[in-house]
Amino acid sequence: MSDTQTLIENRPPSVAALFLERVAATPDAEAYRYPVPNAAGEGPDDWKSLSWGQAAERVYAIAAGLIELGVQPEQRVALASSTRIEWILADLGIMCAGAATTTVYPQTNAEESAFILSDSDSRVLIAEDAAQLAKAVEKRAELPDLTHVVVIDPAGVETADWILTLDELEKRGAARLEKDADLIKERVGAITKDQLATLIYTSGTTGRPKGVRLPHDNWSYMAKAIAATGLISAEDVQYLWLPLAHVFGKVLTSGQIEVGHVTAVDGRVDKIIENLPVVQPTYMAAVPRIFEKVYNGVAAKARAGGGAKYKIFQWAAGVAREYAKVSQDNFRRTGTASVPFGLGAKHKVADALVYSKLRDAFGGRLRACVSGSVALAPEIGYFFAGAGIHILEGYGLTESSAASFVNPGEAYRTGTVGKPLPGCEVRIADDGEILLRGPGIMEGYHGLPEKTAEVLEPDGWFHTGDIGELSPDGYLRITDRKKDLFKTSGGKYIAPTEIEGSFKSVCPYVSNILVHGADRNFCTALIALDEVAIMGWAEENGLGGKSYAEVVASAETVAMVEGYVKQLNEGLQRWQTIKKFRLLPRDLDVEHGEITPSLKLKRPVVEREYAGLLEEMYAGTREA
Repeated sequence: MSDTQTLIENRPPSVAALFLERVAATPDAEAYRYPVPNAAGEGPDDWKSLSWGQAAERVYAIAAGLIELGVQPEQRVALASSTRIEWILADLGIMCAGAATTTVYPQTNAEESAFILSDSDSRVLIAEDAAQLAKAVEKRAELPDLTHVVVIDPAGVETADWILTLDELEKRGAARLEKDADLIKERVGAITKDQLATLIYTSGTTGRPKGVRLPHDNWSYMAKAIAATGLISAEDVQYLWLPLAHVFGKVLTSGQIEVGHVTAVDGRVDKIIENLPVVQPTYMAAVPRIFEKVYNGVAAKARAGGGAKYKIFQWAAGVAREYAKVSQDNFRRTGTASVPFGLGAKHKVADALVYSKLRDAFGGRLRACVSGSVALAPEIGYFFAGAGIHILEGYGLTESSAASFVNPGEAYRTGTVGKPLPGCEVRIADDGEILLRGPGIMEGYHGLPEKTAEVLEPDGWFHTGDIGELSPDGYLRITDRKKDLFKTSGGKYIAPTEIEGSFKSVCPYVSNILVHGADRNFCTALIALDEVAIMGWAEENGLGGKSYAEVVASAETVAMVEGYVKQLNEGLQRWQTIKKFRLLPRDLDVEHGEITPSLKLKRPVVEREYAGLLEEMYAGTREA
């Protein structure tokens, strides 16, 4: 048996047990960093640290506090909060109490929050603030099993018999531990690997969310499998801002506990640019939208600097892509990422002019980024790779505990999601669907045996709903979602996400794009523009002072975007080309239900909302 197999197969039954092991092994080592407003109340935040021992003190107090509230093993405790240090401490506290965490996105409205709390049978809700508490208060009559709400940030909150602050919960727990010092050790020791640890409701691109049941063993396996990849080490500093209610954010906490590195936690997306030079991470995970925004921002800044600066940027971007493609191709063939002398010389000049500044903006120490949730446009991936910011795409679903595939360090291949994690099996079905099997696969959908049977075969193979291809040496490329593939009236199959990704790599102003054409005789697109990028362009092109809606409705903007659509079409097959498009009056967002909190497009919602624009593009055309 290999060392990797031994590491994975000899895993403890739970991450709670792993946490106790980590605390015992390195109690004084730094575990977490988190921001607090500085004493003056203005300017950059101060950052504080918690050692593993200090974190454990709070985790055990939260666990004991929940036990004091009557929480039993496997009973659900819901967590509705943005990404912050208290989210992690509360989640670990829930697991150390033997209970299970139900995750709720803070953006979720009162009605859907109530559905999740009711469907999961959550007994306690840990709410971030008064706004999250208000949702529970509004729907309390529909939640007879919800006995308590614990509020993290008590500003503006009036406590009651059933409402207490996190500080109060921790004090109750600490008092209980004074009388019963072995309480947590006993609770954790009683956890079995099949016991429910997490209930994550898929944000769902269609219909009601489904609760995905992930037992303790899934997270313990993930922790060991991530460590076995060798991609992270005890010396790393991770910057964690992703939503912890999402499985991608949550899995990052398991790997950290196994390896023992530092994690800096701050979920405020508007603070990412400010935080990076302060945190100076060695790795971080993100979704493609972040890399697209950075790329578009850099391009817009170069354009604003005048024609010469923009030409330098365009040249440097081309060099970066060529450098990345050649070096990756050579590494694949020879094991050495070499490039011809002339290309290397151009790259050196471009590095001094452009790439080094970009790396500094990421904190200057970034070894790699992990990208997931949706596909990253390869041209954007090649740009960052050539600039020395290595984006390792990975792949997984809520139903597979997030991490099933990841690109292997130096041997990463842009445009693929890499190789399976140790212990994960993969096969491609006859229709191209990716099937997965292994210790990371869910137990099933909560209370929905029929839905579970639709995707999970008796022998453990899980149907992902994604279409993909495996290279002879085991690299996976995702080509589309099975349900997103459509056929034109001419009988040609179209993979819309591939076209959408290509457009994002050629147009620096796009935020979201939806390609449409099912049962139609040609493809069309709905395009939403990035507000910051397009308003900068507007200022330079005689449209200053106009609103975003006025800018996107202008003939000048439409003509500019049309140029990029033509550029896109040059690289497509005739039947894939975008014949017509419409610019949307505003960007798509979570609040309107058009994208999920993990930034995936909800196609049916967008197509329904903008049905008029779609019909307008096909009006007067002969449909087959």
